[in-house]
Amino acid sequence: MHCQIGLAAVPDNSGLVVRLRQTAPFPLAIDFVCGMGELVALVGPSGSGKSTTLRAIAGLHFPQQGHVSCRGGVWFDSAAGIDVPPHRRHVGLVFQSYALFPHMTALGNVTAALLHWPASERVERARALLRLVHLDGIEERRPSALSGGQQQLVAVARALAREPDDVLLLDEPFSAVDRRTRRELVNELHELRSAVSVPIVLVTHDLDEAADLADRLCVIDRGETLQIGQPADVLAAPASQRVRDALDLPEEDA
Repeated sequence: MHCQIGLAAVPDNSGLVVRLRQTAPFPLAIDFVCGMGELVALVGPSGSGKSTTLRAIAGLHFPQQGHVSCRGGVWFDSAAGIDVPPHRRHVGLVFQSYALFPHMTALGNVTAALLHWPASERVERARALLRLVHLDGIEERRPSALSGGQQQLVAVARALAREPDDVLLLDEPFSAVDRRTRRELVNELHELRSAVSVPIVLVTHDLDEAADLADRLCVIDRGETLQIGQPADVLAAPASQRVRDALDLPEEDA
């Protein structure tokens, strides 16, 4: 039986509510909420359904049953026959692979996500977003001339350009960079959270990173929510041996 710890912590009109169910092609029994300005980290083994959960929130994966809503607006409800298309969900999604256009500059990559802005204002808005992530000065460089960390920050700026006034989704955003750059990116995300007050859902394999950034951890294994709680509580007191195994924590001393 899956765990629903924390589901009542945030009312439906105050943040992101996710309930996903399917039996094939792989099972899902996911339940969590993420309040406005809160960061929830999805943690667990590879293949446990974390990235699929992000895709379902963004409208890129269609579970057999479930409910996804944000700030009271329903994006997906299988019982009611509601499925809002991805372009109408105000979601910023940062992929693990960055997915930047290689033929465009950093400025061009961000500007390309601003088609909903007046043409005369797009470039200045893109420059402002690059400044927000501390990348002013590299606007004319193409991705091949940027470090991994800089590419990731361009991807974050581009996600923000889509005006994710509902949700920001980060799928292993720091996995392809070295530890020093990762530390710098974590610091940037700390600053970004104070400037962008939306629910943020982070997928990561790094428990230190999750504990540093997240307000709550959501432990997932084989497509199932096992435990939700503050990082210190979850790491200090896993609810079961299965949670301990999913987090790859050392065995307790006998």
